[in-house]
This record gives sequence, structure tokens and C-alpha cells, in this order.
Amino acid sequence: MRVDVRAEVVIARAREAVAAYVADPANAAEWCANVVDVEWRTRPPLREGSRLGFLTRFLGRTARYTYQVAELVPGERLVLRAARPFRQEIACTCASVSPCRTGRTLHHRADPKFGGRVPRRQHPAREPAGPAAAAERPGNQAPLMRP
Repeated sequence: MRVDVRAEVVIARAREAVAAYVADPANAAEWCANVVDVEWRTRPPLREGSRLGFLTRFLGRTARYTYQVAELVPGERLVLRAARPFRQEIACTCASVSPCRTGRTLHHRADPKFGGRVPRRQHPAREPAGPAAAAERPGNQAPLMRP
């Protein structure tokens, strides 16, 4: 099952400020609800080739990933890639909408493996529908991305 998700938001801040915030690993848990912790695997500062260990929580499970910075264009673009436990890429781009407004796009592509089947509690046909049911399901207390 391939995952390809793109989220776009306009932030009322200058592009340089938004890009610097996103490129600082210490802020990852603030802007991504699933990130619990980030630790440096290589020495700072962030540059192409830097490695970062992410501890995440998603759908009731905890996972660890080591991302490598594949591309870094300060003030514009950051691309992180991980190979294990499955291949994935996160690309974050920032573009000026006006002097004090920035369009931020986050593009996450992944190829997760679930042993050939979707776990029963995650199967959409077996879950109750509607906003009230969604609010009660485990793992749905926080959004995937915080604008």
C-alpha cells in the first residue's frame, strides 16, 4: 500500500522565519502531531547528509525512524528520507505569498508494509462513521499535521 499525502497551508509569517522553524529539528514535535522526540544522529548544524532519529506514535503504535537530509535549500526546501522500517520521503517547501505570508507545502510519500493486510481495527468498512465516532477512535485525538 503506497501513501502519498500533500498538505498545504498559508502561514502569516515571512518565508525565512517559516523555513528556519521547519528546518530546526527541535520544533518537529510542535508542528507534527505524531512526532514524540527527535535526536541528532550526526553533529549539528543541519546540512545535506545529516541524520536525525525520530520517535513517532501513530495508530496506537510507536516507531523509530532515522531520516537523512537528502536536500536542503535554506529558506526554501528540506527533503528527508528514511529507509527503515520502510521507505519514505518528506519534502517541505516554503514560498512567499506576500512579504509577511508564506505558503508551506508538506509532501509525504511512503511505502509501508503491513504484512499483506490492514489490521482489523483500522479497516474502514468495520469502523463506525461520522464525526462523533471518529472522535472516539484511538489515535484520532490529534491531527496528523498542525498548521
